[in-house]
Amino acid sequence: MPKLTKRRRASREMITPGKVYTPQEAFELLQKMPKAKFRESVDLSVNLGVDPRKSDQAVRGAIVLPHGTGRTIRIAVFTSSNHADAATKAGADLVGLEDLAEQVKAGKIDFDVLLATPDAMKVVGQLGQILGPRGLMPNPKDGTVTTDIANAVKNAKIGQVRYRTDKAGVIHCTIGKVDFKATDLAENLDAVLGALRKAKPSTSKGIYIKKATLSTTMGIGLSLDLSSLGV
Repeated sequence: MPKLTKRRRASREMITPGKVYTPQEAFELLQKMPKAKFRESVDLSVNLGVDPRKSDQAVRGAIVLPHGTGRTIRIAVFTSSNHADAATKAGADLVGLEDLAEQVKAGKIDFDVLLATPDAMKVVGQLGQILGPRGLMPNPKDGTVTTDIANAVKNAKIGQVRYRTDKAGVIHCTIGKVDFKATDLAENLDAVLGALRKAKPSTSKGIYIKKATLSTTMGIGLSLDLSSLGV
């Protein structure tokens, strides 16, 4: 077993074994824990009662958080000249097509979010092996492939997060920074949970939200009291 760092050991001593926390308790505790050397995010993990192996039970989507993520997002847009001006004016950091594809192939991926218009997907599709493993491949289901590229860029800039079940049926997403007000983090949390409820597959049976955990980027997870979340 790897040796615990001084910071992690101090954090563990602040946790009551087996305790589940209300969101308010969790946020307050996360903010009291020893700080990292950078501005950590607050991350949410939700175990869903779905079978992600079945295409009709995959849960994915996007939502604009009421108080943003606290991150500065670099956005790249694959599009034809017809939409390039709109993407640039909306605040995209990189806009292109074949030229942008060459940058990606060369390993120059200097962006956090990738958007595309439908007419650019023939080019983007050739980059699947590079973009897919990084979680950057655009998809119409989460709004990253759209003709309304200006609105998509604006949403990404102001704090839109995307979520998708992994192979274990778990959703992971950021809901803000550890120095946010607890009330702002709570509203961001409610927004994500509300989106997940609406995205529940009709074929999912039994308990849908099975477990929810909050943690900082380098911190220990705190299990949330599901009854306090209204689930």
